[in-house]
Amino acid sequence: MDTLQNLKTFLAIARTENFSAAARQIGVAPSVVTKRINQLEHQMSARLFNRSTRKVNLTETGEKYLPKVRDIIRDFDNVIAGTAESSSELEGHLRIKTPTTTATTFLGPIFSSFQKTHPGITLDVALLDRSVNPIEEGFDMALGALPTTFRGVVDVPLCAYPRIICASPEYLERAGTPTNPGDLIDHDCLTATPTGSTWSFESHRGPINISVHSKYNANDSVMLFASALDGNGITIIPNYIADPAIADGTLVTFMEDFPVANYWLKALVPESRMKIPRVDAMLEWLKQELSPAPWEKEGKKIT
Repeated sequence: MDTLQNLKTFLAIARTENFSAAARQIGVAPSVVTKRINQLEHQMSARLFNRSTRKVNLTETGEKYLPKVRDIIRDFDNVIAGTAESSSELEGHLRIKTPTTTATTFLGPIFSSFQKTHPGITLDVALLDRSVNPIEEGFDMALGALPTTFRGVVDVPLCAYPRIICASPEYLERAGTPTNPGDLIDHDCLTATPTGSTWSFESHRGPINISVHSKYNANDSVMLFASALDGNGITIIPNYIADPAIADGTLVTFMEDFPVANYWLKALVPESRMKIPRVDAMLEWLKQELSPAPWEKEGKKIT
């Protein structure tokens, strides 16, 4: 088991490129991480990492062993999952990536209720506002709404994730109201880091992509919402964040003939983990809790 822990520690350092960050991720002291890697390098008679005061990088040997170690850990986890399959109570660990805003507004309670129902499962939820390949970064599933795909990863749709273009009445009075996507070129836009300054819309002629001027960029929709309320520009944010402000008139939507391109909240799951009972249980739980989506439930306030 010591060798197995050493291999898991090797993967954690390869992901984080930092001994202290790896220690936090796997829940041990930095000195334990150092000891484990020293043991592993001794066993392999090879140096696996180049160490500096600022960063840790895999050596050529480390790069060579990385995919093999991933396979070893995956196979071990699958064996353990198989032995637990006959048990009435699910056990094990789930590592999940989710965007910050979705986690803090509505996914948090869903994870909490799942764990209450399945107390034998431990959760490690990482809030990351970027695309993640769950195979490369060691996640059982990665939740998100970006239209990304990866080889060997299954896309599991969970619910529609509608977004809306909006601005404050103050800004529109000052700068004018766009009537089509081309008008956005002359406006101050508040953009999201994951999608950048290219905005996509639907039309009767097909999709329209437009490059906008980003006055303010953030990787959190709530920050874009606050900036739009202050009259700083036009933004595209999830409906569940914008709807209350649109209802009370502090934000205004427009360009109804050019709706924002539709996104889906989905789970990206490595093919090799799809049949693991605890992974399947989480997927089914998410589907159940997100049908209908929280923002579609009458009287449900999530912002």
